[in-house]
Amino acid sequence: MKKKSMLDLQRVDAEEFRKMPKMPLTVVLDDVRSEMNVGSIFRTSDAFCVQEVLLCGITSTPPKPEIHKTALGAEDSVEWQHFSSVIEAIAHLHNQGYTVLAVEQVHGSVSLETFTPEANKKYAVVLGNEVKGVAQTAVDACDGCIEVPQGGTKHSLNVACTASIILWKFYESFLCHK
Repeated sequence: MKKKSMLDLQRVDAEEFRKMPKMPLTVVLDDVRSEMNVGSIFRTSDAFCVQEVLLCGITSTPPKPEIHKTALGAEDSVEWQHFSSVIEAIAHLHNQGYTVLAVEQVHGSVSLETFTPEANKKYAVVLGNEVKGVAQTAVDACDGCIEVPQGGTKHSLNVACTASIILWKFYESFLCHK
């Protein structure tokens, strides 16, 4: 097998990406402190055609060298906004008709393998701080919670890894509904 070239992949540039249809999904980062995690989530959001990324609280905003190091330019293709608090961002999303789901381990959460995004519905997923997760006040403000099932000794994944798994689930569903 031969690796595909950039021509084979038929990638669009940032300007074309901004004009193309996106998944009805917004990613919300609640006090994510690592700029490399932020950059990685931008890159994954670009790969899976996410509508927008909302950066909340202490989450760094572009342009930053550490964000760019992992985003590789996706911070320029994916739309983003900054909100002073995650609660403000959730209220903004609710006002725009989004169903907002925290990605968190809580009593009553829906395990990702049983979750199926509904067609023609706008979603937002809230991903939390690397140590504390999604703030309880944000969990309380959300419409529900989803979690990634895990079987090892650790109780969590890196936030950028979690974002990749969650975004793939939505993207897979989005492709089925095209």
